[in-house]
Amino acid sequence: MTQARLIEENQEKAGYFGEFGGQFVPEGVLPILDKIADEYEKIKKDPKFQEEFAYLLENYVGRPSRLYEAKRYGKAVGGPKVYLKREDLNHTGSHKLNNCLGQALLAKHMGMKHIIAETGAGQHGVAAATVAALFDMKCTIFMGEEDVARQSLNVYRMKMLGAEVVSVTDGTGTLKEAVDAALSYWVEHKDEIFYIIGSAVGPHPYPTMVRDFHDCIGTEARAQILEKEGRLPNAIYACIGGGSNAIGLFSAFLGDKGVDIYGAEAGGRGIDTKDHAATLTLGQVGVLHGFKSYILAQPDGEIMPVYSISAGLDYPGIGPQHAYLKDCGRVDYQPVTDQEAVDAFKLLCHTEGIVPALESAHALALFQRTAKKYTDKDVVIVNLSGRGDKDVQQLAEL
Repeated sequence: MTQARLIEENQEKAGYFGEFGGQFVPEGVLPILDKIADEYEKIKKDPKFQEEFAYLLENYVGRPSRLYEAKRYGKAVGGPKVYLKREDLNHTGSHKLNNCLGQALLAKHMGMKHIIAETGAGQHGVAAATVAALFDMKCTIFMGEEDVARQSLNVYRMKMLGAEVVSVTDGTGTLKEAVDAALSYWVEHKDEIFYIIGSAVGPHPYPTMVRDFHDCIGTEARAQILEKEGRLPNAIYACIGGGSNAIGLFSAFLGDKGVDIYGAEAGGRGIDTKDHAATLTLGQVGVLHGFKSYILAQPDGEIMPVYSISAGLDYPGIGPQHAYLKDCGRVDYQPVTDQEAVDAFKLLCHTEGIVPALESAHALALFQRTAKKYTDKDVVIVNLSGRGDKDVQQLAEL
């Protein structure tokens, strides 16, 4: 891999957030990335595209998603009034369909008939397979063999929707290896396929596109809380893997200095062990999968194996905008252990009859850890990024 874009070059065009982002890819990939960026800039200003995207978000995804006051859960935790942004109620069961629809519309506009995607927890893979069926496209999903085993339900769903699922056996067989395989395949077939990246990572323009296609989460939540409470929340919370659901929520509140923003990353079995994915807590600046950000790496630059009970959070990097928000101090990112996430999962199940994804349970756990700093007059929003049907078998075995 060669550094095909340097920070000194046109930063706006290259998609930097402070020093993070850019395009660190083989020279041969730059033309297709630039074409995607150019076409995206055109269609996002096109009223017909915006009308079709808005129609699908409302009538196909089911937006706006509900902002639900979790009264029994809030009482059990103590502290502020708690609202859940119910992305778990979307078609396919998570926030992922927002971005997949947007990118699939772009692919269709560019004349592409074959889409590929990577997936960890399987929710992005299901969403990609769903839009491929909707738009009559061929779909190939790359998934680590470890995640194929622990997320078998979503594997079946992808296949039922007509997608080919490629099990990746390299390394730890999780999300990083799935991304590696998808990128390699894309480089070989870049003129024939469109790669729908599932998180706010990758070379420019992907982090910007993914954020934009998910900003409906934060835009809705902001309007909904103003309607319900007549004020902005004291704090908002989301889980962080690559960072798509989080940046979707955070984007609407970044300019509101009175709103605390928290991101929960995977602390695994503890950050004092090797079994975690706490990139923003313990990572170093480096390059991964075509962009510059914080990564978990050995002193020689070799990417470290990472771990989380939740397949959607075990990624050794982080979206470049999150890296920037960490460095400028706007967002407080903290690691959450597996046990904390499982405990939060159980509490929401028992108090509200809602089964959250293990990824979302990390956000709940971080809220529970910080809840006592607020009073019963305060208000918080926790992004429930997905439902936990996919995790039931794994938790039953535990």
